[in-house]
Amino acid sequence: MDAIIVLSTVGSEELGVEIAAALVENGEAACVNILPGIRSVYRWKGELCRDAEHLLIIKSVQGKFDAVRERIRSLHPYEVPEVLAIPVAAGDADYLQWLRLAVGATL
Repeated sequence: MDAIIVLSTVGSEELGVEIAAALVENGEAACVNILPGIRSVYRWKGELCRDAEHLLIIKSVQGKFDAVRERIRSLHPYEVPEVLAIPVAAGDADYLQWLRLAVGATL
């Protein structure tokens, strides 16, 4: 299975839409969901941070991960943006076929 889910967080819906559109328009992702209203608690440079963010759920394939990561890093203002890939263990065959076609992956 070559499908992956990539997670990334952004500080605004506008930035999420910008990154999502760039990923889809450039064939690096088949679809991106933008979930508002998440709360992130993390440590950065020795300080405890609590931020309101939006979560991007990016559907792609393993062969596009480097391009997805680079696109996010090029558009993201964070010094170290979250970019985590999770392999898809199983999924609906028709959806997975559409995903692969949407990113130009071979079947």
